[in-house]
Amino acid sequence: MTHHDVATHRPELLPLGLAPRPTTGADLADRLRDAVRASAGNTVQGLDRARIDAVVDGADVTSLDIDLTGVVAGTAHGTAGVEPWRPQVRSREEASLHRLRLDAHAMTAVDLPVDVTAELEGVRFAWVEGTDGRVGAELLEPTDATPLTGHARLAVDKQGLIGTAHGLLTVALSSQGIQLVGFDLDVRQQGPRGASLAIDAKVRKGFLSASAQATASASIDDQMVLTVGDIQISSGNPFVSALLGAVRGRIEAAAHQRIDLGEVLPPGVRLADVRLDVGDQVVISARLGG
Repeated sequence: MTHHDVATHRPELLPLGLAPRPTTGADLADRLRDAVRASAGNTVQGLDRARIDAVVDGADVTSLDIDLTGVVAGTAHGTAGVEPWRPQVRSREEASLHRLRLDAHAMTAVDLPVDVTAELEGVRFAWVEGTDGRVGAELLEPTDATPLTGHARLAVDKQGLIGTAHGLLTVALSSQGIQLVGFDLDVRQQGPRGASLAIDAKVRKGFLSASAQATASASIDDQMVLTVGDIQISSGNPFVSALLGAVRGRIEAAAHQRIDLGEVLPPGVRLADVRLDVGDQVVISARLGG
């Protein structure tokens, strides 16, 4: 890289304090905690309860274990923290995070408890030192020669998911001057990688109230292509049906879309399998690699 290239390269980076870069696991863990706390502002609570363990070997990080159990993210009326760090780059050294482990049993995301387990291998990054005397890390995309492998599992309580959907729909309808006064959501599994949703709601606009229904489905085939099935929103009351028109148009536009998940992922990231299990919990699990 030429001097001009180094000086003008201005990526978005994770700032990790004053140079030099951390050389011990304990130092890296402390800097990561401070960086997340600063960037999240008061949109995240409970970071002091998070556990971060790291092992550093020269430029590489042998392992990084993060446990976010008890952390609350997306708190109401939260504000973000500091502006992104975009320095003029003095030096840059590529490195590897050999194993990244993330656990949360559970954490809360936008009022919804989620249970997360993820483990990745071969995460590429670069240590970057700015002309301002600070150091940070830049995440690099995997390549076919340096693929990313691992697995992840995310589970949410079905009743909690229904409550979150209720809240999102309430906000969406209120922008149209419609009040949601009744709500029921049924989530059912369809095969190993599919689900259907049926919503029965009661809405009110001024003195008028009526029932409305919505159905949707989605599935992923063996080639990892996501297909969105029929999405329908209707009401037996013609006036309420007309009021739902703006919402219906935006949502039903997603119907029958086919998304090749392999094509939208960057080189070096291959989605080998994904599973969906619907019971008392809704569980999504995925495996990366061959």
